[in-house]
Amino acid sequence: MFLGTYEHTLDAKGRLVMPRKFREELKDDCVITKGQERCLYVWPRDAWAREYKRVSSLPTTDRRARKFKRSFFAGADDVSLDKQGRIPVPEKLRDFAGMVKDITVVGSGERIEIWSSEVWENEEAEADEYYSGIEEVLGLVEGQL
Repeated sequence: MFLGTYEHTLDAKGRLVMPRKFREELKDDCVITKGQERCLYVWPRDAWAREYKRVSSLPTTDRRARKFKRSFFAGADDVSLDKQGRIPVPEKLRDFAGMVKDITVVGSGERIEIWSSEVWENEEAEADEYYSGIEEVLGLVEGQL
């Protein structure tokens, strides 16, 4: 499980050092692809297999589902951690996410999200505001669990 928030930078070759506590679960091999809100997702192989199956099962008769699948899979790339724990972030994905140098790596349960730090600051503020009132919408009020 991936938890926490970490500040890193891309090197001149577009590589990103993954947080030490994430490296073992990635097992040297993972998939990187486009995420929502202009971030990138990094999936360990086992979680990618589940996500691949879920996304593949979306109906091909639904135009939105076809477009989502195209973007999600076309943006995906197999990457491996090097001996220093770095992954290469493909240029097309860096461009998609607006990544130049300062990066925020966010644990998001079974996947990792990679954000431009500038974009993450805005997203985090918005998410925190949303989070503060969501328990009522989700039925998470004390005694209802």
